[in-house]
Amino acid sequence: MSRLHDLTVAELRAGLDERRFSATDLARAFLDRIQASTLNAFIDVRPELTLAQAAQADARLAAGERAPLLGIPVAHKDIFVTEGWRSTAASRMLADYVSPFDATVVARLRAAGAVCLGKTNCDEFAMGSSNENSHFGAVRNPWDPQAIPGGSSGGSAAAVAARLAPLATGTDTGGSVRQPASMCGITGIKPTYGRVSRFGMIAFASSLDQGGAMGRSAADCALLLSAMAGFDPRDATSIERPTEDYRRDFGAPLQGLRIGLPQEFFGEGVADDVRAPVEAALQVLRDLGAVTVPVSLPRTALAIPAYYVIAPAEASSNLSRFDGVRYGHRAAVHTDLASLYARSRAEGFGPEVQRRILVGTYVLSHGYYDAYYLQAQKLRRLIADDFTAAFGQVDLIAGPVSPTVAWNLGERSDDPVRNYLADIFTLPASLAGLPGLSMPAGFGAAGRPVGLQLIGRVFDEARLLAVADRFQQATDWHARCPAGAA
Repeated sequence: MSRLHDLTVAELRAGLDERRFSATDLARAFLDRIQASTLNAFIDVRPELTLAQAAQADARLAAGERAPLLGIPVAHKDIFVTEGWRSTAASRMLADYVSPFDATVVARLRAAGAVCLGKTNCDEFAMGSSNENSHFGAVRNPWDPQAIPGGSSGGSAAAVAARLAPLATGTDTGGSVRQPASMCGITGIKPTYGRVSRFGMIAFASSLDQGGAMGRSAADCALLLSAMAGFDPRDATSIERPTEDYRRDFGAPLQGLRIGLPQEFFGEGVADDVRAPVEAALQVLRDLGAVTVPVSLPRTALAIPAYYVIAPAEASSNLSRFDGVRYGHRAAVHTDLASLYARSRAEGFGPEVQRRILVGTYVLSHGYYDAYYLQAQKLRRLIADDFTAAFGQVDLIAGPVSPTVAWNLGERSDDPVRNYLADIFTLPASLAGLPGLSMPAGFGAAGRPVGLQLIGRVFDEARLLAVADRFQQATDWHARCPAGAA
C-alpha cells in the first residue's frame, strides 16, 4: 500500500470496491505525502477530520454502497468555504476564519463520499497567475521547485501533479484552472459559466468566477465535474439544467471533428518551446481523424484590457465587505471608524489585491464608469460574438494555454502587467462564459510542462472531455510524473 498514490482514480475505485485497501488506508497514504512535501501546496490539513470522513466512507462501503467518488480523496482550493477547516482565500484578512458551513461544491462532494484532504494554497482571493500572491507563501512547481505552478489554483495543480491528491477543485476567473493545469502537467476543466454553484465560493469577480475540476486525466476530471455540477437555487447565476455524466461521449471517434485554430493564438508572442508541443499535439488529433480549420478571433488582444477593467471592478464591490468590523482581520491600532476600515484593509489585503481594488474603484467612479466599465462590457460582448462566428465553422477551438512555460519564482514580481499578459489565451473564453480545458501536451524549456487548450460551445463539456480522453488514450503525457513525486 506504499504506492497508492501512483494509482489512477479508476484503479483506486476498483481497489476500494474490492476491499484491497480501505478509504482510511488511502487517506493516511496521502496525508503522509502531504506532510512530507515541501511544495507549500496546502494551507490547512486536519488529519482528524480527514480520517473521520474516511471512516464514514468505509462504513458506507461495508454496507455495500458503490459510487464513483466514495472513499476517493480530494483537495479543495481555499476559495471554497469548508466546515471545520480554515477558509482563508490565502489572505491575512481571513487567515483564522473557520467556516460554519460548506460551499455547495464541497457539500456535493462530501455527499458523494469524497474524502477531504485539506485546503490548497492559491493566489490571494484568486487574484494572480503565479500563486505567489498568497499570505501563506508561494507554491512551488513539482516539475521544478524554482518555477511557479501557475495560478490562481496553483496549490491544487501542484497537489495533483505531485501525487499529494488524486483530485482537486479549483476556480477559474480568467484562466486559473487551465493555466496552472498546463504549467503543472495535469488536466483541468473550467465548465460553462453557471454550471457549478458559486454558493460558498469566496467571490472575486462574480460574472466570471466558476468552479472547475483538476485531475491527472480527462476521465478523472469528468468524474469530479459530474459530482460538482448542477443547479443550485442558492446561487442566482446557477443554470437550471439536468445533471450530466460527462463521460457519456468517451470512446466516440474523432473522425470528421472540426477543430478551429485561431490565427491570433499562434502569433509571434508564443514561445517556440510552447509552439512545438502544441503543434505536435494537434497532429495527434489529426491522426485520430480530426480536421483542423483556420479561424479568427480578431478581438483576442482586447481581452486583457476588458478583463482587467471588469474583474477589478467586481472585486472592488465584492471585497468591500471585508472592513474589519463584521469578520476578518481587524487592526489593533485605530482612532475612529474610518481609520479602522483603512488600517484593517491595508493590513489584511496584500499588494495585488489592493492594486485591483484601487483599479476597480477608479473605473466605477463617477466620470469614469461610462468611459471604462461600460466600454469593457461592450468589448466583452464583441469577444463573445467572435466565438459565435468561429463556431459557425468548427466544433471546438484549440491552441496554447499560455504563451510560455512556467517562469521562475520572483521573476515577474515587479512587473504585474507582464503577469497579466500570460492570460491572453485563457481570458477570451472566460469573458464569453465558454467551457475550456487544458490537457498535457508535452514539455518545453527545462522540462517544464506545456498544455493544449480546448474551448467548446456553451454546455459542451462532455465533448471537450471526450476529445481529451481520446488524445490521452493515444499519448502518455498525462501519465508522466515529476521526479520528486515518484
